[in-house]
Amino acid sequence: MNTLSESGGGSSELVSGRTKTKDYFVGLGLLLVVVLLWTASSFLTQDMYDDGYQKPFLITYTNTSSFAVYLLPYIARRFWRPSTSASPTAFYQPLEQELDVDAEPAVEPPLVNQADMPLTTEETIKLALGFCFLWFVANWTLNAALAYTSVASATILSGMSGMMTLTIGRMFRVEKLTLVKIGAVLTAFVGVVLVTFSDGSSNDPPDAMGSSISSKIADSLPVLGDLLALLSAMFYAFYVVFLKVQIQEESRIDMQLFFGFVGVFNIFLLWPMGVVLHLVGIESFELPHTRNAITIIAVNMFITLSSDFLYVIAMLKTTPLVVTVGLGLTIPVAVIGDFFLGKPATAQVLVGSLLVLMAFIAVGVENSEPKEGGDLLSDDFVDNAREQSRVRLVDEVPLQSQNEA
Repeated sequence: MNTLSESGGGSSELVSGRTKTKDYFVGLGLLLVVVLLWTASSFLTQDMYDDGYQKPFLITYTNTSSFAVYLLPYIARRFWRPSTSASPTAFYQPLEQELDVDAEPAVEPPLVNQADMPLTTEETIKLALGFCFLWFVANWTLNAALAYTSVASATILSGMSGMMTLTIGRMFRVEKLTLVKIGAVLTAFVGVVLVTFSDGSSNDPPDAMGSSISSKIADSLPVLGDLLALLSAMFYAFYVVFLKVQIQEESRIDMQLFFGFVGVFNIFLLWPMGVVLHLVGIESFELPHTRNAITIIAVNMFITLSSDFLYVIAMLKTTPLVVTVGLGLTIPVAVIGDFFLGKPATAQVLVGSLLVLMAFIAVGVENSEPKEGGDLLSDDFVDNAREQSRVRLVDEVPLQSQNEA
């Protein structure tokens, strides 16, 4: 009997391992799609900025609000789901049988992992509320940083998100701290620095968020801009680790419900921030006045609607660090885009892009086949969130003990 159970357990673990490996590579594929979409969005946004319409808050607000569209199919399922009467066996429970003292001890009930249990609607809504603020702050602070510091400083400091993701992920035990990961994160950061300085933008004045910002304020508060860029990197790391810790597996959450409420919370809770920015003169409220700006805003809303959905799925199928380093692939993809637009890249840009690509491959290979141990801070690294969530279906007192009593 033990041999059969052990062989069955071994085969189930083998199937589970193959499934996780397959999901991992599916996640990498989705991440590459996200990189392409985000790069396209960057080109479109840059074109809109060049056209004179620079409203980072309004763009971030409209993009995030588009998530509310995901509630429509959820509402449709709730209202148009055919009503079915409860099955007579739905609440069936076997009657207690007299215990046979001479019977063989019953097999202990299987373990159930609470981490695999689906999130309830209430839990999903609470998760969406927390994610809404983290996501919005991470995106807006990066755009706002450009009002007070140079593009180079903002890009380099936001590029520290890889280091912060690895650090925070290790704190919450969703990432192992290995030499390969540390080297990959540092390599990616060096690549970002090379590409940034190659643009020659380090001597450029800070990009204003709107015509209402005076150059005097922008020039006098470079430290504020650097702080905002660091906050962006920190909040980005917080929200990717936050989602991984809370959700863990894609199958546990209704993604449409989650993103739908993120959009709803954004619409009703974050608009006062725009009013404050308008009143203090940081970003005046102004509707787009050209067809080009309206078209780009609409396209960016669609890109955000699809890419962020795929991004979260990719993160759940892989790890927070993989998607963080992977998003750096927007650099080599942008280099290819500039090439087709007649803007050939310099050797420094090519080297920086190659470093980012190498870092992504290193992290991807490192996480493709997780091994036991290997953590620099602890040889017996264990995902405590999953181990502590194992519970039994029934009371853990063995049946044999009850008989003896």
